[in-house]
Amino acid sequence: MRAVLCGARIYWNHGMLHGRHNRATRSKLLIALAVVSFVRPAAAQSPAAGVRPDFEGIWNSATATPLERPAHFKDKEFFTPQEAADWERKAAARREDPKPEVATKGFASYNALFYETGTKLLKSLRTSIITDPPDGRIPALLPAAAAEKSRRMELLRHPRGAKDLGLQDQCIVFPTATAPMRPYIYNSNYQIIQTGQEVMINAEMIHDTRIIRLDRQSHLSPSVRLWLGDSVGRWEGSTLVVDTANFNDGDGYFGDAGGMFGTDKNLHVVERFSLLDADTILYRFEVDDPTAFTRPWKGELTMTRSAGPIFEYACHEGNYALPDLLNGERVLERAESAPKKP
Repeated sequence: MRAVLCGARIYWNHGMLHGRHNRATRSKLLIALAVVSFVRPAAAQSPAAGVRPDFEGIWNSATATPLERPAHFKDKEFFTPQEAADWERKAAARREDPKPEVATKGFASYNALFYETGTKLLKSLRTSIITDPPDGRIPALLPAAAAEKSRRMELLRHPRGAKDLGLQDQCIVFPTATAPMRPYIYNSNYQIIQTGQEVMINAEMIHDTRIIRLDRQSHLSPSVRLWLGDSVGRWEGSTLVVDTANFNDGDGYFGDAGGMFGTDKNLHVVERFSLLDADTILYRFEVDDPTAFTRPWKGELTMTRSAGPIFEYACHEGNYALPDLLNGERVLERAESAPKKP
């Protein structure tokens, strides 16, 4: 029986200790923890050569930096300090509720309290999370993929059943959880637990946990398909490199609200996690899907340490929207088919 120390967390790999061995081993562990606490008083330190960084903790990726570069910036890769200040001021203003007299008519969403879009740009002052292609935009879809996305979008607008709706509407998977992990308008929170054999990333929305295996380098059989893909990791110096494939090709990846961007079962993502300092993770990703996009694309963002906690996102239990959406569509269909009054 063996305990693995990781920061101030203990992982048992063969159950709990019992009897008098429990007291003796616990004393040894307390001494070990005291040594760990003395050597590493901060939550994390810049890793020395040959020392693996500790990503454990709760992290948030909310940012005012857009995923894609706004068209009016064209080839401008970075904000100037003045442009950054103006952008952040506008981002903060967007998080305020509109006055009743100017509120949008005919559509209602959450009020500002529920949004967490981020009011600060990435420290690099990039104009987009996408770093390649140079225009900061997600590449175009191939013709077949574009046609499939159009078909999916039409189903989203006029659903006949639950499976016509997006994956997030069905509480199956959300873009914050699957690779690459993109920030959303709220709940962009993650809890990372790290051992010698795996790194686990618990995404608050929608309560999914990615398991990155460090004890194997080959992917599962191509016949095994997972909503979050199959992730294997390796260390390149102090950077954790994660290779994810074996994604599911189920309905919803094309055109799903929240941004699956037309990916399919051939999606392949490489992520890189680096600890910039005790409270900042640099997260870089590369996306390749040869049957969906005209070319691969890359991006980067930072995650900041958060006090937490991670809350349960009880999607299915509170998913009243799905039957309401379908009921609303049936009402519209009946209204359209009803005889018109002369």
